[in-house]
Parts: sequence; structure tokens; C-alpha cells
Amino acid sequence: MRSPDLILYHAPGCPYCIRVDRVLDELGLEIEHRDVRSQPRHREDLHAARGRTTVPVLRILDVDGSADERWMPESLDIIRYLRERFGAG
Repeated sequence: MRSPDLILYHAPGCPYCIRVDRVLDELGLEIEHRDVRSQPRHREDLHAARGRTTVPVLRILDVDGSADERWMPESLDIIRYLRERFGAG
């Protein structure tokens, strides 16, 4: 399943990012990944939004106009959100 409203800011080899990717695989969920190491623009976007560039950070876009977009840091919080939203308790 593809979720176009989610973007994961990550860095290859980051153990916390790998933890999130494992849950994405478990849920069968495909989301856009933005590499903050190889793409300076993504690192700059992350810094502008949060004031820091630590990863992983899940960007939750407002696709229906009902709320502001959110930036969710911390792998365990991201995993909890994904499991609650996509139903793999």
C-alpha cells in the first residue's frame, strides 16, 4: 500500500531509521524516503522545519486541508503512529 501523505527523512545505515523501515515492510507500506546525507536540500528542509537534522523524522502532509502538516521525530513514536494508523497493533 502506498501512502502519499507520508515522507520519511532518513539516513542510510542509521539504526533508528532501519527500525522504522522494518515496520514499514511489516505493514506493507510504501512511503517516500528523503536522504538527508546525500541530498542537501532535504537536510535544509528538515533543519528549517525543526531546527535540527537528526533522523528519522516522519513528515505527515495535510492532503485534505483539515490540519497542519506535522513533523514527527523519534523512531518509537513514528512506529507507534504507523501501527495505530495502519492497523498492525
